[in-house]
Formats: sequence, structure tokens, C-alpha cells
Amino acid sequence: MKTNILTPKELFAQEIRYLIPTFQRPYIWNQDEQWEPLWDDIRNTAETYLDALKEHGEDPSAGVKAEAEARPHFLGAVVLQQQPTAAAEINQRHVIDGQQRITTLQLLLDAAQEVFEELPLPKQARLLSKLVLNDEDLTGSDPDLRLKVWPTALDRDAFRHAMHNGLPADEFEDSAIVQGHEFFQLQISQWLEAGDEEMSVRADALVTTLMGLMHMVVIDLDAQDDANVIFETLNARGTPLIASDLIKNLVLHQARLNNLDPERLYTDYLQIFDESWWRTDVQQGRIVRPRVDVFLNYWLIMRTVSEVTAGQVFPAFRDYLDRSTDDVEAVASEMFTFGEAYRALDKQHPDSVEGTFVYRWQVLDAGVITPLLLWLFSAPQDQLPASRLQRSLRALESYLVRRMACRMTTKEYHRIVLDLLQEIHAANDPGSADDVIVRFLAEQTSDTRVWPDDKQLAEAFRSLPLYRLLTRGRLRILLEGIEEELRTPQAETDHVPRGSLTIEHILPQSWHEHWPLPHNLSGEAAQNAEVERDSRLHSIGNLTLVNDKLNPSLSNAAWPHKQAGLQEHSVLFLNKTLLANPPEVWDEARIEERGSGLAKLAAKVWPPAHSA
Repeated sequence: MKTNILTPKELFAQEIRYLIPTFQRPYIWNQDEQWEPLWDDIRNTAETYLDALKEHGEDPSAGVKAEAEARPHFLGAVVLQQQPTAAAEINQRHVIDGQQRITTLQLLLDAAQEVFEELPLPKQARLLSKLVLNDEDLTGSDPDLRLKVWPTALDRDAFRHAMHNGLPADEFEDSAIVQGHEFFQLQISQWLEAGDEEMSVRADALVTTLMGLMHMVVIDLDAQDDANVIFETLNARGTPLIASDLIKNLVLHQARLNNLDPERLYTDYLQIFDESWWRTDVQQGRIVRPRVDVFLNYWLIMRTVSEVTAGQVFPAFRDYLDRSTDDVEAVASEMFTFGEAYRALDKQHPDSVEGTFVYRWQVLDAGVITPLLLWLFSAPQDQLPASRLQRSLRALESYLVRRMACRMTTKEYHRIVLDLLQEIHAANDPGSADDVIVRFLAEQTSDTRVWPDDKQLAEAFRSLPLYRLLTRGRLRILLEGIEEELRTPQAETDHVPRGSLTIEHILPQSWHEHWPLPHNLSGEAAQNAEVERDSRLHSIGNLTLVNDKLNPSLSNAAWPHKQAGLQEHSVLFLNKTLLANPPEVWDEARIEERGSGLAKLAAKVWPPAHSA
């Protein structure tokens, strides 16, 4: 058995076939849990590389230096097993573990290659083509042998379809493989067009990231190795100590050295962290850890005002304890106090400003700002009144939601949180935290940090296919927020049911049957009209919320039938305003007009910097 850290270039550049055995489950990864977080990390890595490249200017070795400075993204691990092959045959390995990861990586690489080919960016397309296709001269008459990954039988047709450029997705639109490929294509196309640099420069940065700035742990078994034995070894039955166990042991050991009663210290401050709620595993990005370790990670970032990675929690705590001017009991007491504040985040009244913020923050998956939230929620009310806490939360939420809607990078968020904590500490006045947060965020001007204004928000609402670019949860909070803004004081409730309503296309995704283009269009004019319609189809102006029981009956219905169904059954203000003066036809112009109107409402829910 050999273990190496490899890049996609090292994994796929050779002529090879990675075969997924029939006993493996089919492809099940999805946008919310895997594709979007993966793309966010890749995008952030590519942008970090671009920033480093700019700093080195005309230096002949700028690319090499930028690549060294850009932090590689860790993709996880795969376990492979060599298969017997003749000398003249393409090398083959079975994917014993990590088949979801390696399949996704091929979909991502091929999606980028296809985008480059269409633009056209031939150099970049050729580089990635070598990572998704074997040499045609070596594969003979079987085109499937060109594919470097070969999935289980259930996924083969869809995978073959996805990996051949330019094929429509209609036949496989329900396949997670084809959906994943389309997701990455759309994200890559949008990212390439979004920057100030020349598109070829951004393409080079993405190629560098995809080929060399992603790392995988590859465990390579020999053909004679027993895979089952290897698995038993890798997944040992013993339960290892977690970071919080090591921290607890260190605190109690230090208490003994300081002649303190460790039993009392444990009972007063540390015992709560052994409760099941704290020991439950939770996901942090793609890392699953006990909740207590996640909390301690965030608490240490807040307390040290420095970056602490998941693997550094115990060493960072040990260093903090060594440097702290407080005794060990004061540190344990602080852990307890902030632990209570962390747990209280989930206990906010759902209809309160705090509860609304927590709900949306969790949907945004913006755990990176947790160190700042720990400080805000643990500040005594006589120092930070509720009104100022709420203003702080509204500002943070507006900043995060606007950047999300405008599809701006999240790569600087960890640095912004550290900068904000430093600003708050420097002000030395907890009661002014809201002023510090609003001022600091409003002063940011770079694309990686700016607080988008109303014009940028309106453009995103009018033109971006947000249904395709955002997870359903993130898109839903936009529509829910607008719905609540529309509700009057006379409405029965101020708040819409959260997280349960279905997002419905007004002009359906399958529009050809009941929503035909004008009959007087033909030829190129008809093709252009179809492209224009498809470009507006997934924008927010064409979206609304409905009950999940109502959705199936409306999905592909004609406009008069859809109006009647909404009129009869929906009580949402989003739909009442849609039907107040319904147009005779629902087309691209109506979608853009409604998108502009929704943007104005969203700007009230999430105000710009000057109004926060």
C-alpha cells in the first residue's frame, strides 16, 4: 500500500482508467451539499492565485510564486487498487473508496474544458482535455475507453452523455451526473465573465487551480492487497480523542499544578461539554466534527483574533493558555460563558430579529462569521443594548445576502471577521459595535469585500439565473424576505413559513408546449427569441413561492391556468401582487420588469451600506 498526496494533473494526466466496481452505490452528490461548496472553494482558490499574480506584476516567475502562495484546496481521500493489465493495455485501477469524489472531479474538469472550447480558449481546453480523455490512438474502436473514469452500470449512459461536449441534457435531465456537469458549466462561464482581467488570464488561473492547486490523499493498493482488511484498518473501531478531550485534560492538569480542585473546575465549567448535544457530529464545510470542537475552533479565533484551522484547535489552545494572563480557572470560566452564548444561537425566538438572522445565517452556511457572533451574543446587555445588537445583525445579514445574490466571492470573509474583531477591540467600547461594523463594511471597496449597492443588486435580480446559481435554501430566503416585506400590519402574521415552501417557475422550465413564442417568428429570429427566453427563465423575476402540494398542478400549466390556480389557493403576497394586474402574456419583458420590482423590495429588507 502506498499513500501519496496528488493533484488532478498527477492523477489523470497519464493514460489510465479508474473503474468503479459494481458493488459501489450510484452517484448521489448534489448542489446544496457538495457541488456548490466545492465550487466556492475552487473559485476562492483561483481568485487568491489571481491576487498573488497581480502582486508579482511583471516578474518572470510570477506564476510560480503565485502558485506557491495560493493555499491548495484539500479534496479528501480516495482508495484505489491496481488491476492486472497487459503491457499493451491502458493501466486500470478500481476505485475502492471515494467514487463520488473522483466522479465529481471528472465532471468538473470536463465542464471547464467544454466552456473553454466554446469560448473559444483552445490552449486551456487542450490542457484539460488531457485530464478527461485518454489518447484516441491507444483506445481502439471503443469510444468509452477514452473516458478516464468509468462509473457503475446505472450511471454509464448519463456519464457518457455528460462527458461528450455539446449534447443537450433533455434525456438525462433528472440525472445527478448531468445536473452536476451543467452546474459546473454555468458557474465557470459566469466566473470567467465576472472579473476585471482578460478572460484568458482568468481561464489560466482556473486551469492552474484545477490541475495543481487541488490535493487529494490517494491510497494505492497493490493488486494482491486485501481491500477488506485495509478498510478495517482505515476505519478502526476505536474512538480517538477529539480536540476538546485534549483541551479538557490540559485544563484539569494545569488546575492540579496550580493547586486548584480539578473536580470542582470540571463540574462548574467543563461538564456541560460532555453532554450529547455538544458531542454530536456536525458538518463544517466538508469536515464533520463534534459540535464542541467546532465551537472551540470559533472561540479560539475570536479570542486570539487569528486564523485557527480545524487541525490546529488543540495546539492553538495550548499556546493561548501559555500566553494568557488569566489563570486556568478564568479561561475555563470563559469557555463556559461563550459556550452558553453559542448554544443560545439556536434558541432565539424564530420571529425575533435575532431568530430571523440566525435562520438566514444558517441557510447561508456562513459559519465563518461565528467568532464575531460569539462576541456579539455574549456581550452584556448593559454594554451592548438589544437595539445595537440587532443593528449589527441587520448590517451583517445585508452584507452577506447582497454579496450572495450578486454572486461575489466569499474568500475574504475569514479575514474580514478578524479585521472586524480587531476594530471592535480597538474601539474599546462594546456599545459602539454596530457603528464599527457598519462603518468598516461600508468602507470596503475591493470586489472581494465591497457591500453591493442597489444598482448591483438590481442588475443581479434582472439578469442572473439565480435559480441555477444558488442553492434552493439560499434562493428561498430571498423570496421569503420579499414576501415578509410585502405583508402589511393588517396581515394575520408577519412571517412566512420558513424553509418549507416550494420555488415555482412562473414561465415553466418546460415551456415549449403551453408557452409558445410569437407565431410570426421564424429562422434566426425564433432562435434568438428562444435564447432570450431561456436567459430569463431562471432569473428571480420568473420565480415565486407556493405550497408543495400546489406545485405539481401548476408546474407546466399555461399562463391562464396558472393564474387561476394561484388565485384560488395561494395566500402569499408575492402571488397576490403578481395577480393584481396580470398581463395577458407572461414573457421576457414581464420577467425583467418583475425582477426590477423584487430588487426594490429586497433593498428594503437588506438595505445598502448608507442606510444600515
